[in-house]
Amino acid sequence: MTEEQDVAVIPLVEERMFVTKREVEAGRLRVRVSVEEHESDVPVELSHDEVEIERVPVNKAVSQLPSVRLEGSTTIIPVVEEVVVVEKRLVVVEEIHVRRKSTTETRRIPVTVKSEQVHIERSGDAGGADGVGHAGTGESA
Repeated sequence: MTEEQDVAVIPLVEERMFVTKREVEAGRLRVRVSVEEHESDVPVELSHDEVEIERVPVNKAVSQLPSVRLEGSTTIIPVVEEVVVVEKRLVVVEEIHVRRKSTTETRRIPVTVKSEQVHIERSGDAGGADGVGHAGTGESA
């Protein structure tokens, strides 16, 4: 091309878009927690031991002091005394038999139980788009 020739210029135009975002309050929530108390009977097994004592006469001569012994669930405690005779000897005059009986009973014991309740109140135009789920108990809209 030479300098004498005219050049046609065609401008090209395009639209461009810019996207921005901003935070907008869509609504508010108020969460209240309340504590409720109620009485409840709780079954509890309670155990206790009872002792039954039986005195058993023996009247048997022994050469030495017998020891305490256990036969099954019975503890036998020998009771001795010295008896004056021509010679002195130990005589078991009786035994004390102690039997243990275990019993179990169920009783109802009053117990105070507490539970928390959550109450949620919405204000403003939430429109369901605020991303807040509906979890918990006792929610009121």
